[in-house]
Amino acid sequence: MTRVAIVTGGTRGIGEATSIALRDAGYAVAASYVGNVDRARAFAERTGIAVFQWDVADYDACQAAAAEIAATLGPIDMLVNNAGITRDSSVLKMSRDHWSDVIDTNVGGCFNMVKAVLPGMRTHGWGRIVNIGSINGQAGQFGQVNYSAAKSALHGFTKALAQETARYGITVNTIAPGYIATDMVAAVPEEQLAKIVAKIPVGRLGEAHEIARMVAFLCAEDSGFITGSTISINGGQHMY
Repeated sequence: MTRVAIVTGGTRGIGEATSIALRDAGYAVAASYVGNVDRARAFAERTGIAVFQWDVADYDACQAAAAEIAATLGPIDMLVNNAGITRDSSVLKMSRDHWSDVIDTNVGGCFNMVKAVLPGMRTHGWGRIVNIGSINGQAGQFGQVNYSAAKSALHGFTKALAQETARYGITVNTIAPGYIATDMVAAVPEEQLAKIVAKIPVGRLGEAHEIARMVAFLCAEDSGFITGSTISINGGQHMY
């Protein structure tokens, strides 16, 4: 039977590359999106990957989406928690809503999706959960207290959940990307981006497919002895 994977935020950036990598590995993939319907439809037409619309910050929506995907594609074996947002500003200028939005999506969304898929994984005695963190969850970043806190929280979430699920054949790991050439990074002012690249020992931004390859590796059948780990892919910028 074909394994089924959910990739949240799976129609653009790292999520898009991950959805394609898992498809190419032979899995049935469901890619989630929250807002841009036209882009999601174009992605689905281009890749043949099924797309589903819901907000990972909405607990009930996550439950409903997981049930729909399981009914459409089959039991869910893999979850890639990739969906995330930014609301950048210094703490003195940061609103409570901007704090809550980032925490609710980047951490709460991870919790919501795990709650939706974990019972099925446990029943079937197999599962792979990969959380997408960030170098800024390890090293911090000026103007990103909310985002850095959220991504840092995924490290503890991963380690604790890995201990709960290991006996059921379910692994849980985090990947912490550095600066990757995505739309999010493209929005950084050119002068600031040049300073960031200057601090990366390999001398360039990462590519989304470089993250996706690690996700596919962690989702593989023969990766069952890797759990509770954070794997940094950042060009040597932060050796953690």
